[in-house]
Amino acid sequence: MVGIDNVKILKNYFYNAAYQIFTLIVPLITIPYISRVLGPQGVGINTLTNSTIQYFVLLANLGLTTYGQRQIAYKRKNMSSASKEFWGIETLSIVTTAFSLLCFIGLMFFIDKYRTYYFAQAFLILASAFDISWFFMGLENFKITVLRNFIFKILSVAMIFLFVKNDNDLIVYILIISVLTVFSNLSLWPYLKKYLVNIKLKDIQIKKHLIPAFQLFIPQIAISVYSILNKVMLGHLDTVESSGYFDNSDKIIRICLTLLTAFSTVMMPHIASSFINGEQRKIRRYINQGMKIALLFSIPLAVGIVCVSPDFVPVFFGNKFLPVVNVMSIEAIAVVPIACASILGAQYLVPVNKNNQYTISILGGALVNIVINIPLIKFFSASGAAAATVISEVVVTLIQVKYTQKDLDIRPSFSEVYKIIISCIPMGLFIKIISGMTTPSLFAIAIEGVGGIFIYLVMLLLLRVDSVMDVMSMLKQRR
Repeated sequence: MVGIDNVKILKNYFYNAAYQIFTLIVPLITIPYISRVLGPQGVGINTLTNSTIQYFVLLANLGLTTYGQRQIAYKRKNMSSASKEFWGIETLSIVTTAFSLLCFIGLMFFIDKYRTYYFAQAFLILASAFDISWFFMGLENFKITVLRNFIFKILSVAMIFLFVKNDNDLIVYILIISVLTVFSNLSLWPYLKKYLVNIKLKDIQIKKHLIPAFQLFIPQIAISVYSILNKVMLGHLDTVESSGYFDNSDKIIRICLTLLTAFSTVMMPHIASSFINGEQRKIRRYINQGMKIALLFSIPLAVGIVCVSPDFVPVFFGNKFLPVVNVMSIEAIAVVPIACASILGAQYLVPVNKNNQYTISILGGALVNIVINIPLIKFFSASGAAAATVISEVVVTLIQVKYTQKDLDIRPSFSEVYKIIISCIPMGLFIKIISGMTTPSLFAIAIEGVGGIFIYLVMLLLLRVDSVMDVMSMLKQRR
């Protein structure tokens, strides 16, 4: 990648990656504390109520975040058109949020258990109406959203340690997260005056955004089946404790994927803009580079999680959460297909407006998840839910490969997978040796992590993996 476009991509990736690294570190600080203070039951109640609320958040959002980001990317060269798009999408967001809140209040008439916790979580629904981060991401201005997120994330951590002291403070913990989300979203609004131009009230169109946004809402609902429904089903079919076990495992897996998520978020508006300009060759180059990066990160990540989890779980969650070791080891396998799908789906199918193919791939994974989830949970509890997640993610990726193979040739992206796997073997052996020689501790985990990464990078250099050598050449040129 060369030129001004690539400098902009790298700059945005730096901002987003810096925040994602920060979001990776924050849970590593708060999760051990919350797990010990609230215990498996408190964590389980939070997981169950939050997972249920996420369905209403999805309804309030209605796919508008992804749709809005894409539309602003299409119109960003004409701020008059972009302003009309913004107000039309934001007005629709307010309407859908109001409808979602009414549906939530209606549900509360039929729920007695944990009702107080549900109402505390409901601020997350309200926050959807004020979330305009999609506008700035569509403009490829990630600096504003990242700095905002930094500030409120630090504030939430400070408040958790100050006000959450025992298992009676679960309601306080939930309110800190949910209410601060509302204020975090509101904090972006003052920056709008720098970009938006005045438009007439009659130019605000809502209906034209409803159907295309709804098309992106369907896959989001399907994704929620195996990202949220697993936790809800565990809470009802098994115990709230098993829901908490799976949630802690899932959090760590998702945290570890944040760097790849940062790359997808940055590339999406750029590919959308390239699509509008008819730059198909550039899109193919970006996708192949993205796939190589996804494999370069995801394969060692999966291996590392499996190897480190026996030491990581007791140190970060406490001995009460030891069942998480098996759950995390199984779910770690999903890292690779998730990383690949983030490139093919979020970076290609959505930006080039192939919503139907994207939706079908997600629905396919959701259908498989529904079919296998109940028996797997019944027989294997949280570990069964983890296995269902892995199988579902593989199905999603395979369907997306089928739908993109006519337009994209991703085979070159896999040409050096064998080198990556070979590089992971000594890394995994090193982690296991250190684990066998030490007792679980932060120091041992740090040695395993840093040493494992160093060995992996050395092996990549020795095997002369193309992606790594390209980065080395770029660094030499900048000198």
